Amino acid sequence: MPGRSTCSGTHILTGELHSATTATRFSHRCWWADWAVRCTWIWPADVYWIDYILPILPDHARSYICPIGGAYIADTYWGRYKTICWSVALAMLGHVIMIISAIPGIIGGKASLGLFILSLVVTGTGAGGFKSNISPLVAEQYRRTKPFITTTKSGERVIVDPTLTTSRIYMVRVPPSHLAQAYLPSPIQYFYLFINIGALIGQIGMVYAEKYVGYWLAYTLPTAVFFISPLFLWWGHGRYRVSPPTGSVLGTSFRLWRHALRDCWSWNPVRCIRQLTADNFWENAKPSKVVGEKPEWMNFDDNWVDEVRRGFKACSVFAWFPIYWLCYNQLNNNLTSQAATMNTHGLPNDVLSNLDPFALIIFIPICDLLIYPALARKGWKFTALKRIAWGFATGTAAMIWAAVVQQYIYKTNACGDYASTCVDSQGNPIVSPLNVWIQTGSYVLIAFSEIFASITGLEYAFTKAPRNMRSLVMSLFLFTSALSAALGEAFVSLSIDPLLVWNYASVAILAGVTGIVFWLSVRKLDKEEDTLNNLSEGQFGSFEKHQAPVVF
Repeated sequence: MPGRSTCSGTHILTGELHSATTATRFSHRCWWADWAVRCTWIWPADVYWIDYILPILPDHARSYICPIGGAYIADTYWGRYKTICWSVALAMLGHVIMIISAIPGIIGGKASLGLFILSLVVTGTGAGGFKSNISPLVAEQYRRTKPFITTTKSGERVIVDPTLTTSRIYMVRVPPSHLAQAYLPSPIQYFYLFINIGALIGQIGMVYAEKYVGYWLAYTLPTAVFFISPLFLWWGHGRYRVSPPTGSVLGTSFRLWRHALRDCWSWNPVRCIRQLTADNFWENAKPSKVVGEKPEWMNFDDNWVDEVRRGFKACSVFAWFPIYWLCYNQLNNNLTSQAATMNTHGLPNDVLSNLDPFALIIFIPICDLLIYPALARKGWKFTALKRIAWGFATGTAAMIWAAVVQQYIYKTNACGDYASTCVDSQGNPIVSPLNVWIQTGSYVLIAFSEIFASITGLEYAFTKAPRNMRSLVMSLFLFTSALSAALGEAFVSLSIDPLLVWNYASVAILAGVTGIVFWLSVRKLDKEEDTLNNLSEGQFGSFEKHQAPVVF
């Protein structure tokens, strides 16, 4: 029988685990990490609030390009905690500058525009440095990396799977009634749920603040809440478990990749591709396989090479995400414009976009408590790559729904295919008699796609990266959103009447085909899921395993 489980204590793996591979898998309780994370998740609710002030493309792209710089600084020089502190300070400065740009007497002038642009640059840079580091910091509060066997109060023998624990950290953790209270906590918490609670409150509050008071109040609301963040950063100093920076890991990993490429190139393209994708591609790059004196930069062991291989595999999965984000990005522009062409019954048309965070708040616990456990008990492993594939499928369905709604708008509007510019003789807009709430299907389907693809992408970036490259791999996942923002510029010409049906339909076709090709390309990798999750931790340079003391 395994020993008593602790947050960062050792565990015993025996043949008993291998003989119980068909047992039900559950996540693990780590109460110190729970409380640490409850406080930590104040930050995303604050920082992500700013993302909903104005969905302007340059700032959106900057917020997802800057994570690469923030990740490099964290992994190489400062560590995640210090990088987060400075990023929060920078984002705070951006908040204040934005408020100044909207003060009565300044707003509307040339100075206002300059200050507003400056606030976007500063806020985007600060938020970018924050985003790549906060989720790895939170997830690494849980230190177990290998599954172990335990027995519930009902006598059922189960496998406690750290991968499921990480998944629930990024989503939500609520204990099903039949699970042992010994290792599942009770509160609803964690990353994506709290982000969307902040987004829902922020979007609704800011829309009405701007409508009835002014932009200065709309910008002041998130800033006031954001001031809570430094207090929790100060409280968490010395309490959060942190992994120290380990020097220039990025350069070493690319040297390793180049070293592995040495004997794989060929003028025969078929042979070259076969060798580059061979299972033993990374084997020849391991230090134990080097004949003679090792290069000076090869200051790591074989296990770290396996971890780098796993990280490169994760990045190959992320390469498909820009197409997924094309679907998601319709929320902040075209679907909002579509709502304005229907009967809103007095609601601001941009309030409808709140259906997405509202649906997430409802369906995240449903997936966590009902859908995922039901699939597990049926014996179907709903792995990360399967969930991402389903994310593409539900994103495609959302775009099909939007295309059908748009077609009916054209049919029922007095101006036909020019519904967005339809006005009467006094210049008042003429809208379709269709009820705006028929958009609900698109938002609910997009919400499910976020649960399957976006949340899983965060989880995949953390679990597949080497410990000393987690921020960097996370930043590459976030960077796919910036690529999607740039790719979306190609669809601008379709975002006007009478081409909006084609806009949604083309995105749906692109996402559907990409989802199919994605699954066909990762089926083999999906079979390695357990193997990749159970790799031994590698040693890099002077980097030593950091086991923080257990706090009771």
